[in-house]
Amino acid sequence: MHYPIPVNPQEIVALQHKTINEELIVAAIAGVVLMARSKGQSLEELKAEVLADDRLLDRDSRRRLSDIVVQAWQTLP
Repeated sequence: MHYPIPVNPQEIVALQHKTINEELIVAAIAGVVLMARSKGQSLEELKAEVLADDRLLDRDSRRRLSDIVVQAWQTLP
């Protein structure tokens, strides 16, 4: 992967200046999962955040993203 996994919120925000592609999205999701774990969040708490209405994504997109976050949670060490 060409993008390092972000380890803090500032690195997540810095990703917005990169060209969006599949690898960047994967790195961002992995970073969010690892940061949530480091804060002691549970998978259920993270899913609730993803599923919360944010006016950026429609309900179906939030559900798909939630499924991807679950997969990342289960896959990452």
